[in-house]
Amino acid sequence: MKSEKLMCISTIALLVALALPASLAVAQTAAVTHNIWSTGAPMPTALGGAAAAVLQGQIYVVGGFDGAPVADTHVFNPVTNVWSTGVPLPAPISNAAAAVVNNVMYVIGGDDSNNGSPPLNTVWAYNPKTKTWSAKAAMPTARNVAAAVVANDIIYVIGGWNGVFSGDGLATVESYYPATDTWTEEAPLLVGKWAPSAGAFGTKLTGYTIVAPDGAAQCCPSDFTGDNESYNVSTNLWTSRSADPTARGFACFGSIGSKLYVAGGTDTQGPALSVTESYQLSKNAWKTLAPIPQATIGPGSVVYKGRLYCFGGGNAWNGTNSNSVQIYQP
Repeated sequence: MKSEKLMCISTIALLVALALPASLAVAQTAAVTHNIWSTGAPMPTALGGAAAAVLQGQIYVVGGFDGAPVADTHVFNPVTNVWSTGVPLPAPISNAAAAVVNNVMYVIGGDDSNNGSPPLNTVWAYNPKTKTWSAKAAMPTARNVAAAVVANDIIYVIGGWNGVFSGDGLATVESYYPATDTWTEEAPLLVGKWAPSAGAFGTKLTGYTIVAPDGAAQCCPSDFTGDNESYNVSTNLWTSRSADPTARGFACFGSIGSKLYVAGGTDTQGPALSVTESYQLSKNAWKTLAPIPQATIGPGSVVYKGRLYCFGGGNAWNGTNSNSVQIYQP
């Protein structure tokens, strides 16, 4: 009888002991404040037009321009809030698109001059295991300020500019399959545009949809549009959606959960905007959110663990670049 009582007491004590750490953990977890901006450690260099991507838990900010295009790679650790120096690109590039598939980062297109030289069709792949860059199959359409998103391990490059002044933004959509190093031409946008925003939603089970709002329909001067379109990956069809209330381009953007977030950018070839909005595909509706504290044009942007990160950018068209790191918590 005594042994049974002792066993019962021991079991209760063990259960209480096991429960305590969980209780303490809950008590120590800070409540998340929503719809708020915060800042990270400033970038080592003020940049505009940099590409950004998340690779093995760190954020790579690649290329960009600081008076001229650069080949620099800056690596930000969002946990420690510390910057380090990465392996530079093989050549200076600004206004490129970046994406990650199977722990390899791809930097696509862009330009290597600020004087209106033709855009690039280069594709550079960075392998963090070997810490090396390698050239991949060139993109069929040379362009800069395009958007890139990943769906089912395929990179979709959307819109952009071919460098022709007084021309239209590109409606071109091309997909890159890293596994075979091949490109495929997809159905074009309904409205050609450069410097759009974009995000991908869905799973292999439900199928994938890409949303691509904003951008400039013409150049130059730029005719910014709030045109918003969704792309069904399985049917290769674009559908017109509710336009962004703020027609703009060169924004910080990324998809989190069921929404695409768009912050900053410009609606003219003038000052930067501070407007932040979200778009929900299921409701086909836009919502205005807390403005980005430092208005910015052409920042590098990524999503990491449910937050939107905006790196640098300019305060105006051909204005002064910033080294700011602005972080949005939905």
